[in-house]
Amino acid sequence: MVDAVIGIESTAHTIGVGICSLDGDILYNKWHTYTTSQGGIHPREAARHHARLAPSLVADALGYCRDVSVRPVAVASALGPGLGPCLRTGAVAARALSQSLSLPFLPVNHLVAHVEVARKFCSTSDPVTLFVSGGNTAVVLFRNGRYRMVGETLDIALGNMLDVLGREMGYGFPSGPKVLELAEKGTKMVDLPYTVKGQDMSFSGLLTKCKKLLSSGFSKEDVAKSAVETAFAMVVEVVERTVALSGSNEVSLTGGVARSRRLADMLSKMCSSRGAKLSVVPSELSGDNGGMISYVGSLMYGLVDGVRIDSSKVVPRWRIEQVPIPWRKS
Repeated sequence: MVDAVIGIESTAHTIGVGICSLDGDILYNKWHTYTTSQGGIHPREAARHHARLAPSLVADALGYCRDVSVRPVAVASALGPGLGPCLRTGAVAARALSQSLSLPFLPVNHLVAHVEVARKFCSTSDPVTLFVSGGNTAVVLFRNGRYRMVGETLDIALGNMLDVLGREMGYGFPSGPKVLELAEKGTKMVDLPYTVKGQDMSFSGLLTKCKKLLSSGFSKEDVAKSAVETAFAMVVEVVERTVALSGSNEVSLTGGVARSRRLADMLSKMCSSRGAKLSVVPSELSGDNGGMISYVGSLMYGLVDGVRIDSSKVVPRWRIEQVPIPWRKS
């Protein structure tokens, strides 16, 4: 019999359930993503999507536990940051499961999960982590018992910028992957706002200029190429400065945009020039998924007390610095 933690992810467009052993092995990981044929993500519609699929996903996970002799010892749930309606839907499912099985309820920070799953499956010890997704863009370091954002977006996330640009081009959600595909076909660069303020970045001005270029007749391919190259150069600059100032020789790339070959290539070249090693989270763990939530739950188990159900409120703006990391030494 293997003791394990069941984790539920529902911070934005994805509802997922994962199972991780207390030894840190992700045994089970299934999810489903909300999409649209046009327009962006609608939080209430995404939450309804999650509510429809959560019961079957949880039932399948429990069936897996019975079939392969896995014993759940706790339920972990991503309580933030994220979209309120989506977070609440997953939290309700996790609370119900916790109560029905009389198991501890472990609150997991979504950003911590992305960082930790990359550290685990990239076999890094103390990397500079670049987390780039639809909802977040941050450069993270571990210092004094907590993860610290040493650079972040001042407005919209890089992945969100790509999704909005894709919508302007007529694609549904998520459209960021389509923009990345178009960027590979672009043949020329157009000057766009390059906004790095200290260690922070801003992508809204870049997006506004791209919209104007599209309405002026510039090709989708060239606008996509210009947007991707400019935005990626901004985050790589911030990562490089962090590597230089921290003395770290490891860089980890995680989040949904980690699937971009171009971003990995740019980071790899920067790391080579700095004598650092780049590690990219496996594709199946780069996007939102329940496996990473269950993994952090396994790290918390025995070190962090479960919270009462009536104290398990979602925190849409839960910052990573607010979370103690007792499983790591400073």
